[in-house]
Amino acid sequence: MKTFFLTISTPDQAVFSGQAQRLDVRGTEGALSIMAGHIPFATAVVEGELAVVSETGEKKTAHSAGGILSVDTDKVTLLTATFSFDE
Repeated sequence: MKTFFLTISTPDQAVFSGQAQRLDVRGTEGALSIMAGHIPFATAVVEGELAVVSETGEKKTAHSAGGILSVDTDKVTLLTATFSFDE
């Protein structure tokens, strides 16, 4: 499956930086699944659960305080106040 470069950052650190197959988040207008080749856009993300599917297919869930999601042709960036992967 195709991948894209994903960066998830808080004011303190980059908490994820690498290739991903999919990012599932909730925007202000509803649920979003970002995959390689997605059309570029930017949106606000609301607080809640999200999921990152790594390049190996491993799905990791997390919690984010919300923030801004930027999708470009070959990279995706999520800027958030707080972020933590579930154990």
